[in-house]
Amino acid sequence: MSPKGPSQHIVLIVGGVRSGKSRYAQQLAACGKNVAFIATAEGRDEDMTRRIARHREDRPAHWMTVEAPILVGDAILNCVGKFDTILVDCLTLWASNLMELECQDTQLILDHADRLVDALRQVRASVILVSNEVGGGIVPQNEMARSYRDILGAINQRVAAVADEVVLMVAGCPLVIKHFAGEVPA
Repeated sequence: MSPKGPSQHIVLIVGGVRSGKSRYAQQLAACGKNVAFIATAEGRDEDMTRRIARHREDRPAHWMTVEAPILVGDAILNCVGKFDTILVDCLTLWASNLMELECQDTQLILDHADRLVDALRQVRASVILVSNEVGGGIVPQNEMARSYRDILGAINQRVAAVADEVVLMVAGCPLVIKHFAGEVPA
């Protein structure tokens, strides 16, 4: 693992649906001067298209939006030198996209996750990543849902391992569960 540069700070924000993850992530990202928003969602139906439009309206117009439903690590690396802050929203949909692309092959999906982690180790910017925590409920009844829960949990753990901070959102309140020991770069 390469040492982190002075301007690198990685934050993973996890929580349930409508817990305030995206809003909190945007508040953190707003501290940046040059922000890239990496979107993993695709407007495959009317509801998702509306949600994407609402999220676009909620963030500052001067942020650059990069659509990366699959190649999130590459998108992060492509932002190097152009942006001081990168917000990825969200790993939850990214995991779903990967399951479809890789026909639910866990190893191929986790290879993508490992490439994301490698990108996070290389990037010299603050990176904020948003993901759902789906492991706190009941065991899903069908195999695909159990596989999704397990894959997203593995992705979250990999990202949390390299993150400087991990924040759990509950009812709009951030609970820091892993804290950065150094100073946050300006």
